[in-house]
Amino acid sequence: MGSTPASGPRRRLIALLIAVMLLGITESMIGPYLVLFGADRLQLSVLEIGVFISLTAVSGMAASVWLGRRYDRRPGRWPAVLAASLAGTGYLLLVVTTSYPLVLLIGVLLLGAGTAVFPQLFALARSHTDGTTARPGGGTPILRSAWSLAWAIGPLAGGALVAGAGYSWLLGVTACGFCLVVVAVLGLDAHPPQASPPVEAATDRPLTSRTVALSIAGFALFHVAMFSGAVALPLYVTQVLHGSAGAVGLMFSVCAAAEIPAALALLLLPPRWSRGRVILIGMGLMVVYFALVAAFTGIVALVLIHIARGVAIAVVGALGISHMQDLLPAAPGRATTLFANTATAGSLVSGIAAGGISHALGYQAALLVCAVLSGVAWLLLLLARLRATVETEGFVAEPAPPR
Repeated sequence: MGSTPASGPRRRLIALLIAVMLLGITESMIGPYLVLFGADRLQLSVLEIGVFISLTAVSGMAASVWLGRRYDRRPGRWPAVLAASLAGTGYLLLVVTTSYPLVLLIGVLLLGAGTAVFPQLFALARSHTDGTTARPGGGTPILRSAWSLAWAIGPLAGGALVAGAGYSWLLGVTACGFCLVVVAVLGLDAHPPQASPPVEAATDRPLTSRTVALSIAGFALFHVAMFSGAVALPLYVTQVLHGSAGAVGLMFSVCAAAEIPAALALLLLPPRWSRGRVILIGMGLMVVYFALVAAFTGIVALVLIHIARGVAIAVVGALGISHMQDLLPAAPGRATTLFANTATAGSLVSGIAAGGISHALGYQAALLVCAVLSGVAWLLLLLARLRATVETEGFVAEPAPPR
């Protein structure tokens, strides 16, 4: 029996949902314990671990850009398969590798490629879930909610593996996780049913690179603020407010729990609501969150305030991807990579930024600076949205040349 028109997109969405869920569990399972693996198993210094993590992150950004461009030239599942296969191989090699130079080589050449899997899956979602794009964000909110759920599961699974079987099993299971992602991706069509045209063949869009640059800068600042706040907050709660580590964990758990329904709720938004408007609301919530965190001192209040953080992350994380893909419709791979790399760059900058500001001005001041950064991010997105509107209207209103 042939499939109905709706069953094709639904089947592809399910395959992508499984792939995103597996990737989220795999990455969150190894992520919190990779530093401990370097310290406990490889006996590396803090500096050596920092160099390894930073080089791996930078190589991941480069791999994401390269594979994103390859996807736009020849859309298909092969970039995601290649990236996941390289990452799985890298984690398997770490089981038997103790030499620091080799560990660095594995991180740069293999593990970094794992960073590219996330944007590749969401680029595939843009091309494959053509039947789910009627509402803001298309199928992306569903995938984003699965990602949040996976990150609630993975760290617990990783901790259980380390405590019970050790790091070798954790690395082996991580490698298997990436293999399962490959299997899930291979369940998609070899080529998107409605692939975007290659960049070289695409018609010019009435949006300039400045509009795209404003959006990228806004998302980058948002992620710098988000990750910097995650660095400063635990120290603020435990050292200034004299709260417990358990209270900090509860705050981030509430945030993660709020992300899932918030992402799914985006599917209920009326189609007339533009993604840009909803993203601005999400970024505004992050400004409010940081302002309230810096103002309140009660632990219960701080826990509840993290609902706003979860909603903001869900909105920007889900719709930000679709927003960039809308700005670069002929290049979904590059668009998704640009958004994902703003998060990676924000994570790299956040440690230095939060540490430096906290040392100079205090933890409360660092949280207020995060509020300011979130406000600037909101302003940049607003400017990008206004500029896009003007450019589009000017393009439409331009009179046709005389015959």
